[in-house]
Amino acid sequence: MPRLSVRINGRVQGVGYRYFVQRKALEKLLTGWVRNRADGTVEIEAIGPKTSLEEFLNYVRVGPPAANVAKADTKVSMFARDAKENVCRTKF
Repeated sequence: MPRLSVRINGRVQGVGYRYFVQRKALEKLLTGWVRNRADGTVEIEAIGPKTSLEEFLNYVRVGPPAANVAKADTKVSMFARDAKENVCRTKF
Protein backbone atom coordinates (compact mmCIF):
# COMPACT_ATOMS: atom_id res chain seq x y z
CA MET A 1 0.00 0.00 0.00
CA PRO A 2 1.34 3.50 -0.80
CA ARG A 3 2.69 5.75 1.92
CA LEU A 4 2.64 9.55 1.66
CA SER A 5 5.22 11.62 3.53
CA VAL A 6 4.61 15.37 3.64
CA ARG A 7 6.48 18.29 5.21
CA ILE A 8 4.28 21.40 5.44
CA ASN A 9 5.84 24.87 5.64
CA GLY A 10 4.07 28.13 6.48
CA ARG A 11 1.87 29.26 9.35
CA VAL A 12 0.79 25.76 10.36
CA GLN A 13 1.44 25.56 14.11
CA GLY A 14 -1.01 26.92 16.68
CA VAL A 15 -3.84 27.19 14.14
CA GLY A 16 -5.52 23.75 14.43
CA TYR A 17 -3.58 22.28 11.53
CA ARG A 18 -2.83 18.88 13.16
CA TYR A 19 -6.47 18.45 14.17
CA PHE A 20 -7.51 19.33 10.61
CA VAL A 21 -5.10 16.75 9.17
CA GLN A 22 -6.28 14.07 11.58
CA ARG A 23 -9.95 14.73 10.75
CA LYS A 24 -9.35 14.64 6.97
CA ALA A 25 -7.27 11.45 7.26
CA LEU A 26 -10.02 9.72 9.22
CA GLU A 27 -12.61 10.84 6.65
CA LYS A 28 -10.46 9.23 3.92
CA LEU A 29 -9.93 6.07 6.03
CA LEU A 30 -6.16 6.56 6.12
CA THR A 31 -3.77 5.53 8.88
CA GLY A 32 -0.64 7.33 10.01
CA TRP A 33 0.41 10.29 12.12
CA VAL A 34 1.02 14.03 12.18
CA ARG A 35 3.42 16.06 14.36
CA ASN A 36 4.78 19.55 14.88
CA ARG A 37 8.52 19.92 14.32
CA ALA A 38 10.87 22.25 16.19
CA ASP A 39 11.62 24.17 12.96
CA GLY A 40 7.96 25.31 12.70
CA THR A 41 6.91 22.81 10.05
CA VAL A 42 4.39 19.98 10.33
CA GLU A 43 5.27 16.44 9.30
CA ILE A 44 2.66 13.95 8.06
CA GLU A 45 2.86 10.23 7.28
CA ALA A 46 -0.28 8.66 5.80
CA ILE A 47 -0.94 5.17 4.43
CA GLY A 48 -3.87 4.12 2.28
CA PRO A 49 -5.21 3.71 -1.24
CA LYS A 50 -3.65 5.96 -3.87
CA THR A 51 -6.87 7.84 -4.69
CA SER A 52 -7.54 8.55 -1.00
CA LEU A 53 -3.98 9.81 -0.53
CA GLU A 54 -4.32 12.12 -3.55
CA GLU A 55 -7.58 13.61 -2.21
CA PHE A 56 -6.04 13.94 1.27
CA LEU A 57 -3.00 15.74 -0.16
CA ASN A 58 -5.29 18.30 -1.82
CA TYR A 59 -6.75 19.12 1.61
CA VAL A 60 -3.43 19.36 3.48
CA ARG A 61 -1.97 21.66 0.81
CA VAL A 62 -4.69 24.18 1.77
CA GLY A 63 -5.23 23.47 5.50
CA PRO A 64 -7.81 24.99 7.84
CA PRO A 65 -8.92 28.64 7.48
CA ALA A 66 -6.43 29.99 10.07
CA ALA A 67 -3.44 28.30 8.41
CA ASN A 68 -1.30 29.62 5.59
CA VAL A 69 0.44 26.77 3.76
CA ALA A 70 3.44 28.14 1.88
CA LYS A 71 4.91 24.86 0.66
CA ALA A 72 4.23 21.11 0.82
CA ASP A 73 7.18 18.80 0.15
CA THR A 74 5.86 15.34 -0.70
CA LYS A 75 7.24 11.85 -1.17
CA VAL A 76 5.31 8.68 -2.05
CA SER A 77 6.72 5.24 -1.34
CA MET A 78 5.51 1.76 -0.55
CA PHE A 79 4.69 1.21 3.14
CA ALA A 80 7.43 -0.15 5.35
CA ARG A 81 7.71 0.10 9.14
CA ASP A 82 10.38 2.51 10.30
CA ALA A 83 12.25 3.22 13.51
CA LYS A 84 10.22 6.31 14.53
CA GLU A 85 8.10 4.46 17.09
CA ASN A 86 9.19 6.57 20.10
CA VAL A 87 8.44 9.99 18.58
CA CYS A 88 5.62 12.10 20.09
CA ARG A 89 2.94 12.49 17.44
CA THR A 90 -0.81 12.46 16.92
CA LYS A 91 -1.95 9.18 15.35
CA PHE A 92 -4.98 8.84 13.07
